[in-house]
Amino acid sequence: MVRLNKIYTRTGDKGTTMLGSGDRVAKHDLRVETYGTVDETNSIVGLVRLELADLPEMDAMMSQIQNDLFDLGADLTTPDRGQEFKYEPLRITASQVERLEQQIDQLNADLEPLRSFILPGGSRASAYLHLARTVSRRSERLMTALAAMEDEPVSNICIQYVNRLSDFFFVAARVANNMGKEDVLWVPGQNR
Repeated sequence: MVRLNKIYTRTGDKGTTMLGSGDRVAKHDLRVETYGTVDETNSIVGLVRLELADLPEMDAMMSQIQNDLFDLGADLTTPDRGQEFKYEPLRITASQVERLEQQIDQLNADLEPLRSFILPGGSRASAYLHLARTVSRRSERLMTALAAMEDEPVSNICIQYVNRLSDFFFVAARVANNMGKEDVLWVPGQNR
């Protein structure tokens, strides 16, 4: 159980932060940027949830996602470099990815197939979901850049999770737009 008695520690006053592994890194380190963007995604999900009073089943899914995003941040802040830990680090699991896939299929089952790309918008919930989608895509780009670096491990399950997550947000945005009936369609070249 996490216990936070004091919020400020002053240990980051010189521009560094401590990873879950105990290593100190610059606050602008790519790993910190990556899990910070995951946290940003989680904050947007909090905004989405404010708009889901009429969609309690989707709100329950969002609650699971918020918890998963903290798990993902914990996984990213504790890179597995083969060292031993005094505790078992929290890791994203394949079952979390599978649950997202099942939820995507469930939400997508009653949607009409797309005949055009859609623009972010429609309902407030949908607009926030598209924002969550784009920020989660940014976290995925950062995560894959981090994974491509030497001695900066990122599990494939983390990458799979965030990849499915952006797909989930896209489908959920359509559901939040009256099952896709209020999607804002892209009209190629409309303003030429």
